[in-house]
Amino acid sequence: MHQAIAATRTEMADPGATLVVGNCVDVMRSWSPGIIHLTVTSPPYDKLRDYKGYEFPFEEIADELYRVTAPGGVLVWVVGDRIKNGRSLTSFRQAIYFQEIGFSAHDVMIYQKKNTPFMRSNAYTNAYEMMFIMSKGKPATFHPLKEPTQRQGLEMLPHNKLPDGINKKTLKELKKEKTRTNIWAYAVGLGGTTRDRIAFQHPAVFPEKLAEDHILSWSNPGDLVLDPMCGSGTTGKMALLNDRQFIGIDVSAEYIEIARQRLGESGLPAIVRRDS
Repeated sequence: MHQAIAATRTEMADPGATLVVGNCVDVMRSWSPGIIHLTVTSPPYDKLRDYKGYEFPFEEIADELYRVTAPGGVLVWVVGDRIKNGRSLTSFRQAIYFQEIGFSAHDVMIYQKKNTPFMRSNAYTNAYEMMFIMSKGKPATFHPLKEPTQRQGLEMLPHNKLPDGINKKTLKELKKEKTRTNIWAYAVGLGGTTRDRIAFQHPAVFPEKLAEDHILSWSNPGDLVLDPMCGSGTTGKMALLNDRQFIGIDVSAEYIEIARQRLGESGLPAIVRRDS
């Protein structure tokens, strides 16, 4: 069945989302290799929340993600660590495993939470998660996001060091905008993460803007985007709004229904299928 869903990108010619109820490992195993251009997902790491009793077979998931990713495709893995008697460092172990099976660690980015409520008594407040950018070879697509420079006009800038180590300064006109850094900050909660109240029926929702920024960075209109643990459908919503195709998988029929309703409230078409 799933080869019919996604044997090639062109088989999903009609814009819309396919939402699949099933174990993502089993679902992906039925697909042809190299069909996914971009995956944006946040897995249920370190058993920090209850996901309907779902166990997380990380290595099997990673192996299938590598197989179904197209050459030049990108995996965005948004993940944190359990903090109890120190950090588990699960996120780094996962990144290393991705590298061992063939992915390139293209970048290590930070998702900074602007208004995190979680205070710690014996350490600084944790306000970030990792965003590992893993690629299958060199990324085929990169559209760098820009932001305004803080200052504009002419300024004396260091240019080249002279033999005596002194900077030679040159009068240059500052650019009006620059490429963003790899630390991205987002507000969390209702109005920050999303305005879709239905999304918060899922225990862990990441910001729509985070998903959109990665979709715009690493894919093109018409590309096939995957979230193998799609939860409330954040990646799918932003993929469709930006003219990408989308497949979302979740083992929970309840979460798939939340995603379907959420997409429907935004006027976005979605077909629900069950793994068999």
